[in-house]
Amino acid sequence: MLSYRHSFHAGNHADVVKHIVQSLILDSLKQKDKPFVYHDTHSGVGRYDLQDERSEKTGEFLEGIARIWSRDDTPTEIASYINAIKALNDSEELRYYPGSPKVASAQIRGQDRMVLTELHPTDFPLLLQEFRGDRQVKIYKEDGFARLKGSLPPKERRGVVLIDPPYELKHEYMDVVKAIRESHKRWATGTYAIWYPVVYRENIDKMINGLKDTGIRKILQIELGVEPDTEERGMTASGMIVINPPWKLESQMQTILPWLQQAISPITGFNTVEWIVPE
Repeated sequence: MLSYRHSFHAGNHADVVKHIVQSLILDSLKQKDKPFVYHDTHSGVGRYDLQDERSEKTGEFLEGIARIWSRDDTPTEIASYINAIKALNDSEELRYYPGSPKVASAQIRGQDRMVLTELHPTDFPLLLQEFRGDRQVKIYKEDGFARLKGSLPPKERRGVVLIDPPYELKHEYMDVVKAIRESHKRWATGTYAIWYPVVYRENIDKMINGLKDTGIRKILQIELGVEPDTEERGMTASGMIVINPPWKLESQMQTILPWLQQAISPITGFNTVEWIVPE
């Protein structure tokens, strides 16, 4: 099933959380000179035009990145994230928003590399065009989990895997658990960052319990909600589950999330930073 197009949702509150966490992980990896790999299982197109008819149809970015873009009190911790957006926009106007591959490419160094996977027949050529000629980037039109399985452990032995499927189908939540279980056996020291949407809380609870059952340690949950959970369909919150997080990530997000909640959803919002499984 390949109907999901992220262009309808680019720059929304879920993207903001996902890409801030991603940027902080990359910041941490850059503290050492040794090379690392960035592996993205569901890459999308790389960049999104917020004036595109799909973005304008939903207007989701207006309740996400647009609410923090022009603020003058942004936490210093999110500088890399903000700089990745500025790199795509020539003026103060917010026209383009980076997908996770462009957030990563704004931060990787000459010794690092990227592995991108996208199966959607429309999005893949756009992703290919975005990175055409970039020798640090390998792009595959394959199932993201199959490519991940075949790519681990990486030669660098350092890096991060971003896993953010569309969750169009109910079984995708447990597909993530299976992928983590298999990947961790091959590369136990890597950082795995799993994005999730809260549409039905029971799906998230099931995924978290599945991750607990793997026996893997050091699993951190980061979540921003814009509305209380509901039985009605619609994303009310989103989060990141990070395995082997950088040691500063917990405290960084404890600083960032309250600010982000106040900026995006001050009345009905909530935020969480807690260990699913401690070290």
